[in-house]
Amino acid sequence: MKIIAMIPARYSASRFPGKLMKDLGGKTVILRTFEAALSTHLFDEVYVLSLIHI
Repeated sequence: MKIIAMIPARYSASRFPGKLMKDLGGKTVILRTFEAALSTHLFDEVYVLSLIHI
């Protein structure tokens, strides 16, 4: 059985729109989150889910 991680990524946050794409020490917030999930070695696959609110 595979263990997967799904990271929800909502661009249009009400308090800080675009937060996930902001630079944080040379990397975007969402990239840091993705890399942190990978580095745990707990998951066979890691996905970033783009959530669009219309």
